[in-house]
Amino acid sequence: MSKLRTGSRPPKLVWALLLAVAALALVAAGCGGDDEGGGAAGDGSIWVLLPDSASSDRWEADDRRFFEEAFDEAGVDYNIVNAEGDAANQQSQAEQAIADGASVILLTSLDTGSGGSIIEQAKEAGVKVVEYDRFNTGSSGGDAYVSFDNVKVGATMAEVLEPAIDALGLDKPRVVMLNGGEEDNNSFLFKDGYSATVQARVDAGDWELVADQFTPGWDNAEGLKIMEQILVSADNKVDAVFAANDGLAQSTITALESAGLDPTTIPVSGQDATAAGMQNVVLGKQTMSVYKPIEAEAKVAAAVALALRAGDDLESIDPGYDFEIIGINSEDGKPAESADGDGVVPYVALVPIGVTTENMADTVIADGFRTVEEICAGDAASTDWCQENS
Repeated sequence: MSKLRTGSRPPKLVWALLLAVAALALVAAGCGGDDEGGGAAGDGSIWVLLPDSASSDRWEADDRRFFEEAFDEAGVDYNIVNAEGDAANQQSQAEQAIADGASVILLTSLDTGSGGSIIEQAKEAGVKVVEYDRFNTGSSGGDAYVSFDNVKVGATMAEVLEPAIDALGLDKPRVVMLNGGEEDNNSFLFKDGYSATVQARVDAGDWELVADQFTPGWDNAEGLKIMEQILVSADNKVDAVFAANDGLAQSTITALESAGLDPTTIPVSGQDATAAGMQNVVLGKQTMSVYKPIEAEAKVAAAVALALRAGDDLESIDPGYDFEIIGINSEDGKPAESADGDGVVPYVALVPIGVTTENMADTVIADGFRTVEEICAGDAASTDWCQENS
C-alpha cells in the first residue's frame, strides 16, 4: 500500500500548548458572535450525505447499512441523509450538519458545482470532508477521497467485453459508448478506462464507433431515450454497448428489445452488481457488471472519517480491506504523481472486480453482497446458473 508522507510529531508539551491556544481561539470566536458550527476533532458527529435513490439502489440498500454498522461499532454520533436528487436539499443538509457541530462530512455529491460549494463551506467552518465515490473537480478539494480506481472500473469492462465482441465474428462490429453524467467526474474516468480499448480498436480499423454519449444525471429514463435515438440513427445496426452502470445497461436492454433486437446476442457492460444487473447477467442479456465491493468502500470511508475526526493520519487506518493511498488533482480530477502536494487530495483507492456468470458465486454471492434468492427470481429462476446454484 502506498503511504502518505508525514512529518515527525511535535512533543506532547507542544501539543498541549497548541490545544490550549486553539481552545482560547474558539472561545474568542464564540464571544464574537460567529454562528458557524463545526465540531472539534474527536467530539463532533459524522454526517453522511447520500445523493439519491433513483440512479442506483446501492445508496439506500447498501451504503447506508454499511455506514450504520461501522459507526455503531465505533460508538460515535452520526446522521445519514439522502438528498433524493435535489442539489439545494443537499446544500441544506450540509448546512444543517455544520450547525449541528459535525466534525466530518462524508459527501457523495450530485454534481461537482454543488459538491464543491459544500466542500468550501465545510472547510471554512472547520469541518473535515471525505469525498465519497464521486470526486468534485474545481474546488480546493476535500481532506480525502475514497473510491475505487475508477479508470480501472472502465478498463475492467473492456477486459470482459473485448473478447466477447471479437467472438461475434463480425467484420467490423459497431460499438456504442453510453456514458454516465457529465456532472460526475467518475463518468470521465470510467470512460477513460473503456475508451482506451475502444479507440485503439477503432483506430486499427477493427471496430466502428457508432455513438459516444453522456447521460445527464445518470438518469435511466434519459439513458433509455438516448439509446432509442442511437438505434434509430444507426438503423438498429448496433453490435455492442459499453453501458456505464447497471441502470444504463437496463436502459440499453429495454431499448434493444423494443427495437426487436435480441440483447443476448449483443455484448453489454454494466457496473455496481445490482440485483437487477445480476439477473440480467444470468439471463444472458448483460455480459458483465463491475463489482465494487460496497461494504469495503463504505467501511474504508468510515475508517477515514473516524481518523479525520480523531486527528489521526490516514496511513494509520486498518479497516481490514485492501486499498492504496494515491493522489488526485483537485482541479481536474486526474491522478496525481503522489498523495500530497499543492492541489492534491489523498485518494484512498480500492480495486474493482469484473463479474460474469463464471465468478458470480465466488464474488458477490460469497461476499454476501447478493443472494441466490434475489437473483434467481422471476424469469431468472429457470436459467442454467440458477438451476446449478439454487
